[in-house]
Amino acid sequence: MNTPIIDFVNDYIKSGTTRFHMPGHKGVSFFGFEKYDITEIKGADDLSCPDGIIRQSEENASKLFDTKATLYSTGGSSQSINAMLHLAFINRKPSTESPYILAGRNAHKAFIFATAKIGFDVKWIYPENCNSLCSCVITADTLKNSLQNLSHLPFAVYITTPDYLGKLTDIKSLAKICREYDIPLLVDNAHGAYSAFVKMPFHPITQGADMCCDSAHKTLPALTGCGYLHIAKNDRYGFSENAKEAMTIYGTSSPSYLLLQSLDLCNGYIEKNIRNDLEICSEKVKEITELLNSKGIQNISEEPIKITADFSGFDKSGFNIPEHFRKYNIEFEYADNDFVVFMATAQNSNEDFLKLKKAIETLPILYETCERSDFYFIKGEQITTVRNAVFSKCKEIPIENAEGEICGTPTVSCPPAIPIVVSGEKITKEHIKLLKYHGKTHISVVDKR
Repeated sequence: MNTPIIDFVNDYIKSGTTRFHMPGHKGVSFFGFEKYDITEIKGADDLSCPDGIIRQSEENASKLFDTKATLYSTGGSSQSINAMLHLAFINRKPSTESPYILAGRNAHKAFIFATAKIGFDVKWIYPENCNSLCSCVITADTLKNSLQNLSHLPFAVYITTPDYLGKLTDIKSLAKICREYDIPLLVDNAHGAYSAFVKMPFHPITQGADMCCDSAHKTLPALTGCGYLHIAKNDRYGFSENAKEAMTIYGTSSPSYLLLQSLDLCNGYIEKNIRNDLEICSEKVKEITELLNSKGIQNISEEPIKITADFSGFDKSGFNIPEHFRKYNIEFEYADNDFVVFMATAQNSNEDFLKLKKAIETLPILYETCERSDFYFIKGEQITTVRNAVFSKCKEIPIENAEGEICGTPTVSCPPAIPIVVSGEKITKEHIKLLKYHGKTHISVVDKR
């Protein structure tokens, strides 16, 4: 597979052209990569309306992901989430009722801010069973029950999967229900870009989603900020017609050519190497899982390359598990009182996995306890809209003074997680208790003055 953006930039560097154009560094080396950092010069194409090398590269990506269209984001999944919601909103069916979206509660804050910017309401789907704010699996029955109990239908359903702990929602079964109701299914797949290329693919597009976003930088060898917006091949709602305009509305007018080259280079890697490399990585993760099992510790992740060590059933008094791994010079993706998440990719070396094995082998004996951490989530009472709250004057106050106040910006333990309380919702004693448990000391509230 060709790499048109990479090839153009390399040829431009070799040409020795004098740079009387942006960026201001003129290709002079400060960090070492400046010569590759260009702007929309002749032949470099334009991400907002590509008809040259960027268009060719995006078409390459579309073939790899088997989509009607795959568009590059240099603003990570956040840009793609905004564009995805925008497209669903402008293509909604005519109705006299107020438009809203039905969304799994573990939505990233980018989703919440997008609803405020675009100006529609949200009705939340809560999981039937979960033991962490970071996990929110929505079942087909839960979705169907939610839709049956609504006075009028949403203009879209929005799901986040994989969740932060590596739990997977069955997108295929949800897509079937959405088709029955003729509602588009949108998926935040930020953590699952690689899922199109494993032995048993579970990428949302292959499972029936109408649109989804991926963060290329999370699980593919791409620079931070690289992302995709994918539109399904059948494109039954015509989302592709205005997709580029939507991405432009929510993106910068100066997209990074370093990120575009990274996405372009990624195409070649995906075509030639990723499937074999992911198979090797998944085998190494299985070895780690077996080692954890030998210590009585479960890997609860359902992803083939993510490890979520579950310490929730153990007495950890006097021993800091996250710091144990840091002593071995290992930094993990996430840790709380119950779970430690190790995000592996095909680029982790044998040495990386050996170091992780050593750290697990040297864990002290952990004694099981019948007491689990006190986890619960609270269904919020919406006092005003998300938009009204986000665009109100807000103030930060101590958590203990927040009872009865209206949440300003959303509160989460880590994104993407179930927000303890969302913009526009009333803060209760129960919210405060849960916020304190997750280490929050202050909260943004609507300033009523």
